[in-house]
Amino acid sequence: MNRKQSPPDGLVIVDKPSGFTSHDVVAKMRGIAGTRRVGHAGTLDPMATGVLVLGVQRATKLLGHLALTEKEYLGTIRLGQDTNTDDAEGEVTRVADPTGLPQDAVDDRIAELTGDIMQVPPRVSAIKVDGKRSYKRAREGEDFELPARPVTVYSFTVHDRRETVADDGTPVLDLLVSVVCSSGTYIRALARDLGAALGVGGHLSALRRTRVGPYGLDAARTLDQHQQELSILPVAEAAALAFPRWDVDARRAGLLLNGVRIDVPAGYEGAGPVAVFDPEGRLVVLVEELGGRAKSLVVFGADPA
Repeated sequence: MNRKQSPPDGLVIVDKPSGFTSHDVVAKMRGIAGTRRVGHAGTLDPMATGVLVLGVQRATKLLGHLALTEKEYLGTIRLGQDTNTDDAEGEVTRVADPTGLPQDAVDDRIAELTGDIMQVPPRVSAIKVDGKRSYKRAREGEDFELPARPVTVYSFTVHDRRETVADDGTPVLDLLVSVVCSSGTYIRALARDLGAALGVGGHLSALRRTRVGPYGLDAARTLDQHQQELSILPVAEAAALAFPRWDVDARRAGLLLNGVRIDVPAGYEGAGPVAVFDPEGRLVVLVEELGGRAKSLVVFGADPA
């Protein structure tokens, strides 16, 4: 792409490196794409690596809806140590010997953390408490509680376990796990709660996000690769991958562009956001079904995407 020209509307799938915040990646992509109009669909902790979905130009309109899709992770839970951040970046606050912990006990506790659950987010997180980020309050030593929130853990699987010794010489048990969950689920909190339920403490020692909605690692590229050749998934293609597709004629496309609520055909009831395309295959609008009619969520217009 000629950097003097505006980049096309679309999504950029980044394989985020460890040590970068999501905002760091956005700032880097603004330089690569040559536009300030870049955003992300949900954050990823600095320690974590993997899929981070960015929107460029008009595709930023999709991000709030993409952020609500399910996510998939591969991580390592270290049992035997609590930390003040629930991950390996924090200080160890408690140790207990997990040696010989039966796998069936681990599996039973994991089953209790699977499905629709109430989860207390980590205190060191970006959640706002009375207008102030939770992590700022935690780092300033404030005493506060975060309310539990409903999340869904679709699957929580242990693939391997290894008894080893931490850097400080204490025995620990490392579990290689995969998790598929709803947006808003903290894998750090799952690690913390699993350790607490087993009575030995636990934290997340490594995390890689392998999928956000339909976008997986196979579509992701590193920042260096994007720097060499920016890879953008066109906004129309991105919407067709992420949402149900509804093709309409020119008259209906015009009505939806002007905010007119028209009847939704059978099969789209309760489907969540639906991507509407005109006869030329252009993304026109993102709608939701409300009382049998299409309510516009995001208007893209009839310009080629």
